[in-house]
Amino acid sequence: MGTASSLVSPGEVIEDGYGGEGGEACEIPVEVKPKARLLRSSFRRGPRVIGASFKSTGSVDLEYAAEYERLRKEYEIFRVSKNNEISSMQKKESKLDEENKRLRAELQALQKTYQKILREKESALEAKYQAMERAATFEHDRDKVKRQFKIFRETKEKEIQDLLRAKRDLEAKLQQLQAQGIQVYDLNDSDSDDNQTTVTAAGTQCEYWSGGVLGSEPSMGSMMQLQQTFRGPEFAHSLIDVEGPFANVSRDDWDAAVASLLQVSPHVPQALWSNTVRCFLIFTQETKAELDVFIKKHSPLLRRMCEGLGHFYLNVCFPEENAASYAVERKQEIERSSVCVLLVKTTVTSSVVEDCEEAFVKNPDGHPLVLYLRTEEDHNLTGPTRQLLERVNAADKAAKIKVVDHSGSAEEGAELIYSQLEKVIKQELLAIQGEDVDSKDSGIEEGHEEDSDVLWDLHDEQEQIESYQQARSSTTSQLGFQKYIDRLNDMIAAPPPTPPLLVSGGPGSGKSLLLSKWIEQLQKQSPNTLFLYHFVGRPLSTSSEPVLIIKRLTVKLLQHFWSISGLSMEPSKILEEFPRWLERLSARHQGNIIIIIDSIDQIQQAERNMKWLIDPLPVNVRVVVSVNVETCPQAWRLWPTLHLDPLSPREVRSIVNAECQSMNLKLTKDQEKKLERHCRSATTCNALYVTLLARMMISSIAGWSLEKCLEQCLQCQDTMSLYRLALKMMLNSFNTDREQHIMREILCLVCASHNGVSESEVLDLFPELELPVLSSVLHHLNRLCIVTLRCGLIRFQHLQAWEAVRLEFLGGGSSSPSYREKLIHYFSQQLSQDRVTWRVADELPWLLQQQEDRTKLQLSLLNLFVSQNLYKRGHFSELLAYWQYVGKDKSSMATEYFDSLKHYEKSCESDDTMTKLANLYETLGRFLKDLGLPSQAVAPLQRSLEIRETALDPDHPSVARSLHQLAGVYVQWKKYGNAEQLYKQALEISENAYGAEHASVARELESLAMLYQKQNKYEQAEKLRKRSVKIRQKTARQKGHMYGFTLLRRRALQLEELTLGKDSADSAKTLNELGVLYYLQNNLDAAKMFLTRSLEMRQRVLGPDHPDCAQSLNNLAALHTERREYETSEDMYERALDIRKRALSPDHPSLAYTLKHLAMLYKRRGKLEKAVPLYELSLEIREKSFGPKHPSVATALVNLAVIYCQLKKHSDALPLYERALKVYEDSLGRSHPRVGETLKNLAVLSYEEGDFEKAAELYKRAMEIKEAEPSLVCGNAPSRHSSSGDTFSLRGPAPLPHAPR
Repeated sequence: MGTASSLVSPGEVIEDGYGGEGGEACEIPVEVKPKARLLRSSFRRGPRVIGASFKSTGSVDLEYAAEYERLRKEYEIFRVSKNNEISSMQKKESKLDEENKRLRAELQALQKTYQKILREKESALEAKYQAMERAATFEHDRDKVKRQFKIFRETKEKEIQDLLRAKRDLEAKLQQLQAQGIQVYDLNDSDSDDNQTTVTAAGTQCEYWSGGVLGSEPSMGSMMQLQQTFRGPEFAHSLIDVEGPFANVSRDDWDAAVASLLQVSPHVPQALWSNTVRCFLIFTQETKAELDVFIKKHSPLLRRMCEGLGHFYLNVCFPEENAASYAVERKQEIERSSVCVLLVKTTVTSSVVEDCEEAFVKNPDGHPLVLYLRTEEDHNLTGPTRQLLERVNAADKAAKIKVVDHSGSAEEGAELIYSQLEKVIKQELLAIQGEDVDSKDSGIEEGHEEDSDVLWDLHDEQEQIESYQQARSSTTSQLGFQKYIDRLNDMIAAPPPTPPLLVSGGPGSGKSLLLSKWIEQLQKQSPNTLFLYHFVGRPLSTSSEPVLIIKRLTVKLLQHFWSISGLSMEPSKILEEFPRWLERLSARHQGNIIIIIDSIDQIQQAERNMKWLIDPLPVNVRVVVSVNVETCPQAWRLWPTLHLDPLSPREVRSIVNAECQSMNLKLTKDQEKKLERHCRSATTCNALYVTLLARMMISSIAGWSLEKCLEQCLQCQDTMSLYRLALKMMLNSFNTDREQHIMREILCLVCASHNGVSESEVLDLFPELELPVLSSVLHHLNRLCIVTLRCGLIRFQHLQAWEAVRLEFLGGGSSSPSYREKLIHYFSQQLSQDRVTWRVADELPWLLQQQEDRTKLQLSLLNLFVSQNLYKRGHFSELLAYWQYVGKDKSSMATEYFDSLKHYEKSCESDDTMTKLANLYETLGRFLKDLGLPSQAVAPLQRSLEIRETALDPDHPSVARSLHQLAGVYVQWKKYGNAEQLYKQALEISENAYGAEHASVARELESLAMLYQKQNKYEQAEKLRKRSVKIRQKTARQKGHMYGFTLLRRRALQLEELTLGKDSADSAKTLNELGVLYYLQNNLDAAKMFLTRSLEMRQRVLGPDHPDCAQSLNNLAALHTERREYETSEDMYERALDIRKRALSPDHPSLAYTLKHLAMLYKRRGKLEKAVPLYELSLEIREKSFGPKHPSVATALVNLAVIYCQLKKHSDALPLYERALKVYEDSLGRSHPRVGETLKNLAVLSYEEGDFEKAAELYKRAMEIKEAEPSLVCGNAPSRHSSSGDTFSLRGPAPLPHAPR
């Protein structure tokens, strides 16, 4: 039967399931865990034994087969189920694949849609931008068409007017023919009634007055009595209500009177030669001691005074030992001198006699004269000295010479000379009698600041006047310019629209000379034509700054129409708004307006900054510009052009002969032929080249003969090489190397500076240099057309001269930094000595910018007086450009300024320094406001207001200025209610200080009118504007000029006194204004003198009970209060109050003004019982004048409550405080500082009454209001917004000070 092994298939091995090795897998696809029994039996079994029982082996095999079958079935079931799952998973996978494909397809479709939408969006945006560009183009074209249509309309209207004028001329001729019996003409058909004339008995033609016969001017007293009802009478012949000696003249006659007044007025360009007070000192050896003491001890004081007012001061004297060698220079200096001083004792020399003859005898009225005569008992005058003094005395017919007769020491004599010169300079030259001058706070800018918000620089204006005068007199020969002038006239007369006219030519061809001659001729022929000219200097100078040029032209244009308000200070806006101003104001001008800009191509980025030239000009405006042919922008070459041709041989001979005749020289025929052959090319036949060539030949410098000089000059083929030869000739003319070095250094310093250097600065930089040598050098350089003096500064006459010096001495500019460092060191020394003049502000920041020294530039700008000087003189764009160069934005710049101000404030102790601090805060506030930072501007202005109220007086006119500036910030914020209150408070203070017809009152009225217009209150705005215009016109006519108002007022007073016999209401009024002016400048002695004279004159002319006398008494009382003379002040206030009670209505504001100040004085002196009824009466007047809900009424309530509290009448004070609090909250808002002050006072009152809880609550709310006030750039600054400044603290009466301020 076989063994059990026969049941196993070959190749199969039965092993233990847990065996670790061997074994071959069965044909079972999935490993199945064996049953436990089988396993256990397998474990128990040992190795297979041969010969074992068949029975036991067979039973095991059967069991295994059954188990195997069962496992196989389970496996089959498992396999089927898994196959089913796999098939199900495959189906799901296929479905997911299909879904994935579908989603991918949808995603691709969405992506395509997105890309399509994105492209459509970009197309839409592009279409939008194109539409916006088309709209902007359309707007521009529409505006252009409107302007063109306006020009067309104006042209046609002008043609119609011309036709009507021609018609009237024909009718006039017909009337003449009718008078001769030639033709009969019916006058009723004429439309020329407005031009009718009548003939007086004397046969003179006069204007026909439709208003009736002129009456005499009413007295000032009757005018003042009618002031509260109506003003009158107004004369029909004049639009200007003029007071004074010229009241009964027509407008044309008044203009003539103003012109004559200006000729004798001490205005800077006429009284001072080139902005310099030149003191010519004539002395002998006997008086040299006085001269030395004066120059060493007293001259620096005069210089500091003049520099503080924006002028230079220079002592000019020639020692006797070498005076003969400077004869030409002495004569020139005497002609330029502002004042001449003769110091004589017993003997005189020939040079002294010559100078005295020139200064004292030939022209005694040319300038002020001072004679110092040193007398001693044992010394008699010699014959020549006595004869000289007799001739001087005979020439002095008007007795104008100031004689100083002295017999004491030399020091005392020098002191007397100084006193007399100081008086002459202040009274006759600068018209600032008795004024204390500070170099940091120039009075020139302050004067303009009071009249207007527009800041103006007199130095820029004077530079332009002198540039015009020098261009006009640059040659004595006639160059045949008449043909060019005729062509210019034809081009100007062409029908509009007319583009700018271009005058072109090479360098030195005579463009400036032509334009100046043309202006001079047209001014005589066309008096109704308004000329606005500007001569551009060398590149990078102030005169080439485009913003300053356009601002100057705009201000000049506005001033001719009696208004300069509304002009922006933002540089970009100035350039943008000029065409609008030009169009608006040209419509108001009866004649033509001609704008002339010489060397316009030298302006920085001229084509970009002068875009207004491309737009159509108004119908009556013409623009003429001159350019060099090489540097003219391409777009401008299409304009109508007048090109200057080279000089003809006849014109060359004319220039040379004119120069030779001035020196009594004559050229030979051979020399003339050489010149004619040489001056034939384009570079050698222009006006500058020929003039320089002629002057070099006749100068005979460097010891050269005329023939040798001519030979050297003929080798130069252009102006530049000729200039370089002239410089070499000048150097060779000096005897020592030191003199050559000084000349080279002077020219290099002028070349490296911003606007030039002054003579006094040159003498400071070279202490060993004597003035006669400097005068001789400048004289020869001026003769050679190299340098000139303009506005007191040594400058180059022509751009080629500057370029020649740069190439000859500075190596093409490579040595300029070293010379800039010298100037930086000099001006930095002045800065360290607290001498901040306009020269330091002009030069130092610019030099540091050119040296690229940003650190030092920032430090110089943080000197508050430097920035204040630049800002007040209108150099806003320069100041902003410096900060941008440093890398500071507006906010960080404001932070820097505020930190510097806080540091400076710590050193301020006296009233004078506090006043300067207030000015600095105000300047910072205005600067930030102009920068468009009103939130940061309000706090400096508030601080300025607080300081002025504390250091000066709550009703001081400077407080009105602070209120005005603060109100402007609120207007920018559109907080019109707050702005209105501040403007009204400023108006009240100005009227009380100056009177109702002052320019400051007009400014507040204009501001209020603009505010009402913004609020659509047109009726109120128009009423205020009419009053303001009337005041502006009246004061402008009285002042009679666009600038120099303060100087002219002083001269007008002198003329009025001479005309009216010194006793008149007008003179008294002017005296009062002068007294107020000096009071504002803290010159109390001069103010007292003028106010006293005004009071005495009013008492004589108007009577002691006239209201004008009360005004003088009130001003004098304020002055005595300032000086702590309380008894005198109290007496004058009481007299003023008595007059106003009897002369004015019970509710008149002037009466309340006097009541308030007298009550304040009583309170200051501790007379509380006498102050109570005055405060009560002041309260009643304010309620009647302003209504019960006005802030001024609340102020009066607080004042009265304070007095009651000090008298321990707390029950009477409480309702007054509560009522005042209600008025303040309703009118000014619950968070206004005045509300906080009232709450604080109420808290103190509650505390004293024992109600501590209420006091704590009120005090907490007051502190919250104080903390919520706008802060300065960093840190909180308290503010009071004081209107009248008469609100007092509850801490008790103010103690009397122990020392005057």
